[in-house]
Amino acid sequence: MTGPEPIRVLVVEDDPVAADAHVLYVGRVPGFTAVGKAHTGAEARRLLDRVPVDLLLLDLHLPDVHGLQFARSLRAAGHHADVIAVTSARDLAVVREGVSLGVVQYVLKPFTFATLRDRLVRYAEFRAAAGEAGGQDEVDRALAALRAPAPAALPKGLSAPTLERVTAVLREAPEGLTAAGVGEAVGISRITARRYLEHLVDAGRAGRSPLYGQVGRPELVYRWAPQGR
Repeated sequence: MTGPEPIRVLVVEDDPVAADAHVLYVGRVPGFTAVGKAHTGAEARRLLDRVPVDLLLLDLHLPDVHGLQFARSLRAAGHHADVIAVTSARDLAVVREGVSLGVVQYVLKPFTFATLRDRLVRYAEFRAAAGEAGGQDEVDRALAALRAPAPAALPKGLSAPTLERVTAVLREAPEGLTAAGVGEAVGISRITARRYLEHLVDAGRAGRSPLYGQVGRPELVYRWAPQGR
């Protein structure tokens, strides 16, 4: 007896390094398989005409077309693959427009494997909710699996509210801050602040570099990571 067919994903991303990483991420999630990658809208369209695809992992900023325009053209051509949009933009008007074009999830750059895995797993749960709903509760549960992803689990000892405060302080300091500076601004110890900052570095949301020009061991300066295109 064979199991269900895997969900077929086409990765559309103009950055070759990011595209390879996204293909790798997809392949690590049970129940999903990457059937190809494309670096432009035109290349993605050619692949879609040749290969069955259930889901697009679609960068919205492609060199030849905006992702939402591309999604609109796919619907007009009769392609019905769902879309998880990958973007650094935080414009909610774009989010609203995408809903009508089959965009079922948004993933903000930069993101970790855990974030994408969560979106894919929830999308699979939504797809699996087949048949006729017995009532409003079943409809709500099906939509909740898609629309209300749980936050990625934090390392033991870290809290989401404190992480939000550390993130806000770091984003407002383009010149960067040390762990001591962040701790003072947030009201936590330097050691605790460093744990949160290192978590942001591990998640790809911050960078760090040594601060030279002082006596003794150089301190580390943390900066919010550029948000891409």
